Amino acid sequence: MRAKKVNVRESLRSSFKDGIFAAFMSGVTEHYATPVALFLGATIQQIGLITALPNLLSSLSQFFSVRVIYWVGGRVKLLVRLVVSQASLLLCIAMLPMLEIPHRVELLLGFLIFAAVCGGLAGPAWGSLMSDYVPARKRGRYFGWRNKTVGAVTVGSVLASGLLLNFFPGPSYGTGFWIIFSLAAAARYVSAYFIHRMDEPPQKTDPAADFTFFMFLRRFRESNFLKFVVFSGCLNFATFLAAPFFAVFMLRDLQLSYLTYMALQVGGSLASLIALPLWGRHADLVGNVRVLRLSSFFAALIPILWLFSGHPVYLMLVQMFAGFAWSGVTLSAGNFIYDAVTPQKRVRCIAYFNVINGVALFVGSSLGGFLASRLPPLFGYRLLGLFALSCFCRLGFYLMLSRSFREVRVTHEVSIQELFFSVVGIRPLVGPVRD
Repeated sequence: MRAKKVNVRESLRSSFKDGIFAAFMSGVTEHYATPVALFLGATIQQIGLITALPNLLSSLSQFFSVRVIYWVGGRVKLLVRLVVSQASLLLCIAMLPMLEIPHRVELLLGFLIFAAVCGGLAGPAWGSLMSDYVPARKRGRYFGWRNKTVGAVTVGSVLASGLLLNFFPGPSYGTGFWIIFSLAAAARYVSAYFIHRMDEPPQKTDPAADFTFFMFLRRFRESNFLKFVVFSGCLNFATFLAAPFFAVFMLRDLQLSYLTYMALQVGGSLASLIALPLWGRHADLVGNVRVLRLSSFFAALIPILWLFSGHPVYLMLVQMFAGFAWSGVTLSAGNFIYDAVTPQKRVRCIAYFNVINGVALFVGSSLGGFLASRLPPLFGYRLLGLFALSCFCRLGFYLMLSRSFREVRVTHEVSIQELFFSVVGIRPLVGPVRD
């Protein structure tokens, strides 16, 4: 029997529409999970767990991603089921602020964990599909364009959610949280419809692609990809020492309004959107590794910038710099995975990458939550000490590990300094230069 012909163009269109609605959902869940937890009365340690545990269990669930894909009967079928389940869990979260019941924070944590596990199982399947759809030579520009476009929807959802919350007086914030999380659930249901319209490209079997996690780890000395994974995991650990607590610092310590908080989140997201096509063009020209080295160095500097001022205008500049830096990290890291791993091994390697990074994120968030109330105050705030520690660890791991892996594509050879001058617009790259 002849295999069904895959309509790549229509599948990419459906994937893009799914991305639009998924972006609306992620704008709510990523930026307002901590505010709703604070509204429900969460402690600083619980805030750390709300970031740490969902990401840990989401990552560990990916050990089973390959098996679950075969059990369900395909990547698209699995994605539809997981996205519908995730939407239903978001509806449960939406109800919590409206209910006067005990253990609401614990229930929130449970719902977030199950939603994250659904997202975790979906990640390798989605990444494998997209790498089948998009040829290697176009990934930098395509994902730069796609991430910019769907990112604009994320900004819109963050902006709309903040404005909506601002319309409610303090005791009625629960109604605002109910509305925004209900809308996020509805958007996720629509995502499932568009995923259902995507085609499943055939996958070739390869006995070499069937390897265990410990077999993967044992190849550290000769595996360029594993060295990249270790760098990424260490950077994630150092980042999430502080990352869950920037929102706590703004809302609890600086007493910023939800409107100001929303504006700061939007500022960072807008900077990310503007920077994505720029990073994508440079990644296609000079390779993902050089872009990752430059952008991750910028990302390492972010926490220390929070020490100098708490004025909203200054923090807006910090957030914009952070959006610019992290857009380069996420784009180049994701595309490097597609370049460095063969299609047959891609689902398993994406899963193992996410497992290692999820464990690093869990350890960083948990340690950050433990230290947040125990470090001595710095400039009057304990969290500023945690931010300084995070910066020190990011720079340390960057210096030790950023040169341990190499580019896998043939690209123009340029130095990091030349790439920096080109990215900031001082001197564009005009051809290959000796590194």
